Amino acid sequence: METNLAKLAELSLERLGDHQSLFFEGTWHRSADLQARAARVATGLIGLGVRPGDRVVIIMANCPEVTIVYHALWRAGAAATPVVFLVSVDELAHILDDSGAVLVVTTPELLPKVTAAAAALPVVVVGQDSYAALEAAEPGSIVDRSPDDLAALLYTGGTTGRSKGVPLSHGNLAHAGASSRSASSVPGMVRGQTALPLSHSYGLLVTVGGMHLTEPFSTVLQRWFEPVSFLALAVEHRTQVAAVVPSMLVMLLAQPLEELDLGELRYVYSGAAPLADAVIDEFQRRVPSVTILEGYGCTETGAALTGMPADAPRRGTVGKAVPGMEIRIIGLDGEDVPVGEDGEVVVHGPTVMRGYWRGEPIADGWFHTGDVGRLDKDGYLTIVDRIKDVIIRGGYNVYPRDVEDVLLAHPAVSMAAVIGAPDARLGEEVVAFVSLVDGSVASEEELIAFAKERLSAHKYPRQVRIVEAVPLTSVGKLDRKRLRAAL
Repeated sequence: METNLAKLAELSLERLGDHQSLFFEGTWHRSADLQARAARVATGLIGLGVRPGDRVVIIMANCPEVTIVYHALWRAGAAATPVVFLVSVDELAHILDDSGAVLVVTTPELLPKVTAAAAALPVVVVGQDSYAALEAAEPGSIVDRSPDDLAALLYTGGTTGRSKGVPLSHGNLAHAGASSRSASSVPGMVRGQTALPLSHSYGLLVTVGGMHLTEPFSTVLQRWFEPVSFLALAVEHRTQVAAVVPSMLVMLLAQPLEELDLGELRYVYSGAAPLADAVIDEFQRRVPSVTILEGYGCTETGAALTGMPADAPRRGTVGKAVPGMEIRIIGLDGEDVPVGEDGEVVVHGPTVMRGYWRGEPIADGWFHTGDVGRLDKDGYLTIVDRIKDVIIRGGYNVYPRDVEDVLLAHPAVSMAAVIGAPDARLGEEVVAFVSLVDGSVASEEELIAFAKERLSAHKYPRQVRIVEAVPLTSVGKLDRKRLRAAL
């Protein structure tokens, strides 16, 4: 398989032909035009001094220029360092310093943040002369790169400390795109939609996966997620597939779904965080045409690890390993646990990074995810929780997701997050933060009683705090770090 991402893009255009590939804010963009723009920008970047292996930070909300710059960097032999636009100035400064970036590409509304963090680094601003000059250059040839050469340097969310750089090679991303496309592709699905941040590993995977399509595909892109306009776009463009994170589904459930013509919507792919059964059940009940398919991955594996086959019966799992990936479940002794038992998920395969940026290589090629999971006899994976999030109450393990899923089954609860609070007698106590569905009423005592009826004595929360909004990270995951700080 070709692994140079720039060459993969050219092969894709040859295979699929020129077609309407991207709709963004009222305008269709054709695949040949997007690629021609990337070729010109690549020459412009080289003219600015960008060299093979250099890291260039891209900090933008979703727009066509995000993927144009990705492809331009790969044509120039450089590496993309995408940063979610909601990042703080301090964290952006850390990423710029740690990555050794030589340039920043951004948009006008984010320029003050970039200027505050970037110090003396050169900055290119989309929509201004600095970017227009790049697109005015003449296209050149693709720089040769090997499968092991750096293609992207992504940074983890930093929810437990400073974010760490995750170097992914051309080979890592090419295999991740091929594997995910093989696991999730459904013939006849040619109209998709997403508002996932393209500057996150999940959004990047969607981008690279598009290089492995076997038939022309059109994507409707939203600058950032907003549920009312997301649904309006789905109706207008007769969206067939959509890629989301669980918090987006929760927000969509607050909309009048039954009043909208969503009959073309067939598959909704969810990843990046656990998805409660109650959310799946409610969404599929209200939009009967939809099947929700969960997947699982990590930034360190190019976001591709498992996928749920579209025609498989629902199992409450995140699916089976995508082609080329191996998954084991190990105990504290490092040995494999029996089928069906909980342990740490460790993975191996061509999408796994060699080691963290400026860190030691992964010891034996097996990446330890830090997630608790189990495999059934057919190889389907269930993710239980993050090891670091497990609450130890009086010597018993309590998985926050177990408690959250029960609270989400209450009709008044919109979102729930559970953490452990220090407790002098038990070590930790179970505390839940919940937000309510608009117009609903529920007391903290009522929610505690609801959970107590459905959970064992050591699991149910002794405290429930009703908040206006449960905090989320910049990529839509529960922000437990902020909740711990609130305690």
